[in-house]
Amino acid sequence: MATILGALFETKPMPKPLRIVIWIGVALLGALAVATIALRRGEQINAMWLVIAAFCSFALGYRFYSKFVSAKVLGLDEQRATPAERLENGRDFVPTNKWVVFGHHFAAIAGPGPLVGPVLAAQFGYLPGTLWVLAGAVFGGCVQDFVILLFSIRRDGKSMTEMAREEIGRVGGFVAYLAVISIIIILLGATALIVVNALKLSPWGTFTIAMTIPIALIMGFYLRRLRPGKVLETSVLGFVLVMLAIWGGQWASQTPSMARAFTLSAPTLAILIIVYGFAASALPVWLLLAPRDYLSTFVKLGTIALLALGIVVLRPTLHMPALTRFVDGTGPVFAGRIFPFAFITIACGAISGFHSLIASGTTPKLIRRESEARMVGYGAMLAESTVAIMAMIAACVLQPGTYFGRGCWTGSGSGGRDYHGLGISCDRSRDAFIGSSGG
Repeated sequence: MATILGALFETKPMPKPLRIVIWIGVALLGALAVATIALRRGEQINAMWLVIAAFCSFALGYRFYSKFVSAKVLGLDEQRATPAERLENGRDFVPTNKWVVFGHHFAAIAGPGPLVGPVLAAQFGYLPGTLWVLAGAVFGGCVQDFVILLFSIRRDGKSMTEMAREEIGRVGGFVAYLAVISIIIILLGATALIVVNALKLSPWGTFTIAMTIPIALIMGFYLRRLRPGKVLETSVLGFVLVMLAIWGGQWASQTPSMARAFTLSAPTLAILIIVYGFAASALPVWLLLAPRDYLSTFVKLGTIALLALGIVVLRPTLHMPALTRFVDGTGPVFAGRIFPFAFITIACGAISGFHSLIASGTTPKLIRRESEARMVGYGAMLAESTVAIMAMIAACVLQPGTYFGRGCWTGSGSGGRDYHGLGISCDRSRDAFIGSSGG
């Protein structure tokens, strides 16, 4: 998957006139797609336009804007030694292949945020969230991740709080530390709740996730000790073992004894997650954390690639309008006007301050050359933004009655609320939405 991304964003040497023609074509196609998304009113559009707009915008952003930032703003120096080289200790500071670092960084930033945010923001219609992801990622989120990553690299891999203390003093550093630790606690609590609820009483999911830990250990040992530098071999090995783990999860769920062993309660799962978190932070980064993140990137990007392929093949229609009547803040999914809530709801996928913690965490300690910060920082954020676009499409291809039925306020009493703009009614006595289209 990393090789595919490299083929997309890194052009091979070809005649300059041909390169110019190709990029002009990409720009014109992207402009047509964005214009179609923004200007079509009163009729449904095909989801392909969102895919084309995202691909063209992200390709142009990476090829030109990130290169401009690299050369003219940040001044990347291929000859400058990175902390991974100068401070290598075999535990935290370890020079690592750029594709492994890319996978590690992407897995760290791409949690549930780029999936949940766009799905919620779809209540405003497909237009606000899509435009925000496209523009916010190219000009905001990707640049933030890239810049913070490089700043940390040039400061010996220091964290945000350490850099804040150096730049604005001990008091400012202490305040930054309190803010960061509070954010981490809240985000980890929310993320752990999602993971626990997804895996509890699910032997298939629990078995598959559990097997990724020994697979990651095998990959880490293989790449570090047995076949140093053989990333492709390690990737193939990991991919095959992950596919076997998924198949093994199905077998475990259908085998009574195995199903009982891997059917865990929520408290048990919570404890195991804490144990894993300690192990991943205590063991050398090359042994568990980096290879497991790289491994999970196969699954994440593979799923997104299959979704994109499905959209290209099936070309589904977006049933959600460009703008709904709920831009005024009366929506059933959550209460809030389009400004500022569209931008608050979609953080991961457009621009997220949390990413600055990842970009100043383990990632800067693994980068071998400054030039690789562009692909890891800017490129991984573009991959996450692609996830956000796919989530937006998934929400907007639903019939409005089906989508808004998920957000209906349920309560006692009779009466209902009619959303005439979409032909949807919420009958509280039955706690259900009924769409005029049958959704």
